[in-house]
Amino acid sequence: MSFNELGLMPELLSTLKPKIYPAPTPVQTELIPSALSGQDVWVTAPTGSGKTLAYALPLIHQLLQSLAQSPQHNGHPTRSTHGRNTKEIQSLVLVPTRELAIQVGQLFMSLTAQWGNLCKITVVFGGVSINPQMMGLRGGADILIATPGRLLDLIDHNALHLSKVKTLVLDEADKLLELGFQEELNHILGLLPQQRQSLFLSATRPQSIEALARSLLHSPHEIQLKGETPQPAVIEQRAIYTDTAQRTQLLKHLIKVEKLQQVLVFVATQHSSEIVAAKLRVSGIAAEPFHGQLSQGKRQQVLADFKAHRVKVVLATDLASRGLDIEKLPAVINFDLPRSAVDYTHRIGRTGRAGETGLAISFVCPETLQHWTLIEKRHAVKLTQESIPGYEATTEAPLPIQGAGGIKGKRPSKKDKLRQLAAAKSAKP
Repeated sequence: MSFNELGLMPELLSTLKPKIYPAPTPVQTELIPSALSGQDVWVTAPTGSGKTLAYALPLIHQLLQSLAQSPQHNGHPTRSTHGRNTKEIQSLVLVPTRELAIQVGQLFMSLTAQWGNLCKITVVFGGVSINPQMMGLRGGADILIATPGRLLDLIDHNALHLSKVKTLVLDEADKLLELGFQEELNHILGLLPQQRQSLFLSATRPQSIEALARSLLHSPHEIQLKGETPQPAVIEQRAIYTDTAQRTQLLKHLIKVEKLQQVLVFVATQHSSEIVAAKLRVSGIAAEPFHGQLSQGKRQQVLADFKAHRVKVVLATDLASRGLDIEKLPAVINFDLPRSAVDYTHRIGRTGRAGETGLAISFVCPETLQHWTLIEKRHAVKLTQESIPGYEATTEAPLPIQGAGGIKGKRPSKKDKLRQLAAAKSAKP
């Protein structure tokens, strides 16, 4: 199938360069016609499957169509003499991180560049001054890409309102529907018209968001494409068993022995990001931290240097696991295991994109062994745990945690609790 068969306007089709977009991907083939019809859509598809373009094209199509229906269109998209309604937004795209907002905004702007100011695409996010963003929203915007917190800040400053939004997109919907964003999201949803189109897209679909998502969608077309867990033929997954204290030295060893020229390393905290990056630099390895406390300018500089191979290693918190598109990234290393088993997919999905091969290595330590077992179970994989000579684990794994607490994966399930209760009862005389 070609893009010509999906019902998009010829003017929009002319922006799709064949070398970049030779044919629609499966998610684009399924989503675009449903979105154009006005139907709600709930998409679960792997990272790198083309979800952003899949919703960008219908939103731009709908915008161009509304402009073409203006009084002075003459068969082409134009804006009426009254101009754009101030503070009104036609389509709202919510994303969880600044980096994803920038990436999505760049795609929209590249697709609408030929129409200049006729199609106003605005990107807003926190971590930078709000004043330029307020200035940029003067006269309104047609399509707004925003992080929830900054969107609410702008609404509080009376810079925009959402009462005329026709389409809502949740990009990385699984993240936005989690508890961390739920209060902000509920506030935003309360400001939107009840009669609207909603498009939810993510790489994973955890059970914890199922009920909430269904309550927000109206008879959605559900698209679930296989491949949430990257296939071994594309991404080689490895697990190395070592002691916690040896991980930094093991990381240096792997960078040298495996000849890793570019590697994204995930750590649990901002402090670890700074400390491990500093230790690598002392060893002569170009490394930079990447976390939420860095300024937006610094974060963009780190990414630019990483993509240009001026930096070999980026030490990132989970902030970087979603939305980053680093072309041909050869390797990802889980220095710390992800707190949520679901985030394992997003982390290792940074490599092995667009048909390229990739390498994903996870450091498993005695105290995280139980959590690693859960990650394997959730993703239906079973990896042989390697031991690297000189970096073997010398401590014993602790006994399984029996209480409810600790990180995800270490809490007993309901079945575990029932078994423990039954065992306790049977042990009584």
